[in-house]
Amino acid sequence: METLTSPVTALRGVGPQKARALEKLGIRTLGDLLRFYPRTYDDRRETKKIGELIPGESVCVSAMIASAPTLAHIRKGMDLVKVRAVDETGVLDLTFFNQSWLKTSLQVGQTYLFYGKAEGTLLRKSMASPIVEQEGLGERTGRIVPVYPLTAGLSQLFLSRIIRLALDVCGDAVPELLPADIRRENALCSAAYAVENIHFPEGDEALALARRRLAFEELFLFALGLAGLRSRRSADRVAPFRDVDMAPFYGALPFSLTGAQRRCIEEALSDMRAGIPMNRLCQGDVGSGKTMVAAACVYFAAKNGRQAALMAPTEILARQHYETLAPLLEPLGLRCALLTGSTGAKAKRETGAALAEGSIDLAIGTHALITGSVSFRDLGLVVTDEQHRFGVAQRAALAEKGLHPHTLVMSATPIPRTLALILYGDLDVSLIDELPPGRQPVETFAVPGSYRPRIYAFLRKHIAQGRQAYIVCPMVESGEEVSDDAKAVKEYARQLQEEIFPNLRVAFAHGKMKPKEKEAVMAAFAAGETDILVSTTVIEVGVDVPNAAVMVVENAERFGLSQLHQLRGRVGRGRHRSYCILISDNRNEEARQRLKILTKTNDGFRLAEEDLRLRGPGDFFGVRQHGLPGLRVADLGCDAQLLQSAQKSAERLLSQDPELSRSLALRARVAELFARNAETLN
Repeated sequence: METLTSPVTALRGVGPQKARALEKLGIRTLGDLLRFYPRTYDDRRETKKIGELIPGESVCVSAMIASAPTLAHIRKGMDLVKVRAVDETGVLDLTFFNQSWLKTSLQVGQTYLFYGKAEGTLLRKSMASPIVEQEGLGERTGRIVPVYPLTAGLSQLFLSRIIRLALDVCGDAVPELLPADIRRENALCSAAYAVENIHFPEGDEALALARRRLAFEELFLFALGLAGLRSRRSADRVAPFRDVDMAPFYGALPFSLTGAQRRCIEEALSDMRAGIPMNRLCQGDVGSGKTMVAAACVYFAAKNGRQAALMAPTEILARQHYETLAPLLEPLGLRCALLTGSTGAKAKRETGAALAEGSIDLAIGTHALITGSVSFRDLGLVVTDEQHRFGVAQRAALAEKGLHPHTLVMSATPIPRTLALILYGDLDVSLIDELPPGRQPVETFAVPGSYRPRIYAFLRKHIAQGRQAYIVCPMVESGEEVSDDAKAVKEYARQLQEEIFPNLRVAFAHGKMKPKEKEAVMAAFAAGETDILVSTTVIEVGVDVPNAAVMVVENAERFGLSQLHQLRGRVGRGRHRSYCILISDNRNEEARQRLKILTKTNDGFRLAEEDLRLRGPGDFFGVRQHGLPGLRVADLGCDAQLLQSAQKSAERLLSQDPELSRSLALRARVAELFARNAETLN
């Protein structure tokens, strides 16, 4: 008898080669196979007449073979079967590539179901290589058909067939993880019904029930796991920080803090006084003043006799933090040091020795701070900037330089509340939801490519007034040549320099450059030695250039709203009126609507909610480096209410049974999930 832990090779038709291909998808056991849910579905229930076909649509047609199929050998490795099918409304010409067996299996006078993309003209309809099945015997027609993610060596039909086999041999053994009262309260179907109907839905209602049940279960498991992480952290005890007079710090600032900044500082200081390690995310839009929140926490730690470390993702950002914080904190008696990859060997040794003996209060740097040789006498606070750019291991390595130091994570990537609950479910979240006075919104325009001559004239005018500009090109889609984005940026920069702006200074930056080269280009732009910087999104989290007043984004429809908002945040950082111009010739209505939203608001959080709704969490940061746990069914854009219900149910269960000792299968599943996703959680 097969069980959920049986290897996939236990199924008929799965040999070593197929097993290796399945392993690439993370499928080793029958249980893995049943949890490998469809990516989407094709609704192939409706059958159309030939006369109703519209070129370009994928559709099922029921038609009779009208004449004997013909087989032609075009060239080596290419056979063509052609056949004509008819119904009472018209004629359909069918072509099949490299399926020579159809010459004998398609019988004249027999009716078949064909599923494919309609081609040809309104008068002469055709289909190329459609799926073909006998009417009434369809596995892939006449029903809702699952569509799975694939890898080389596997087909949709093969996956669908072996999942059907796995359900037949052990579908009844799918464990029921949710307690009966939680299922009842949330009107959830059984696990066995859900798994059957997520793969082979009986209809729309069955699919909706299955999806809701599995999405709830995923969110419930994460809520349990994150609650566990949080309770383990709150079990750690540290000496509470004593109260400190913050008036000298506030008095040294050349400006007044906003109410939101004051609130975030008070939340963080309250954590540090509590005797439990702080684990707080300070989230604020570009330019909202997160660095000053960090500075207040550093001052508070230093006045408590503890050291602090601030880690930034790039050398240029680390230097920028140093140039902002050292002039503010050193007059207040704090000793600051900068430690990056390019710090000279002698300076590195001296800084390392000063950190070890405690004569430096704040170390600012890149990942050079976490190298084995760097040690602190008494590290009490760790601040990481733009945290989704760091791997979990890097953040943990810095925290391990002290004994349960307080942790403050800063991010300028506005994350919707629902996504923050999953990404940062074990962190307390502080929001800086107002901009400092005097910070002007960036005027944003969405225009077609035909506006380029006007845009170039606009750039010339602003550069003549002493301003600078960014022009951003999108990364080339994966699957095209790896180096294409670098080539595109170089070529565009060359064209601008030689043909459009021969009298201006044009530079370029892209992700394939060595970090030192890239940072040199950015530093030159920051120093005003370049008028126009042509770049990929490497500037998205970059150096502060108050003189940059125009941001032009080519093919803007290729970016997410949040990413475009991040790019827009590179301008408008000084006293000059600033502009963002989004160029797109995309006619897709949804793409146009997305760009229109940007022209109407500068509120990053509103845009983030909209982006999540439109694109889903998988694309939220553009790259899957952000650490989103592997949600297979739940969609955080649509399932916000379900997430709240799952969290409430998880909290109630834990209040009754904190160790899950009465739900051992559930406890084991949470442990397995969090072991597998350890690298994606903070």
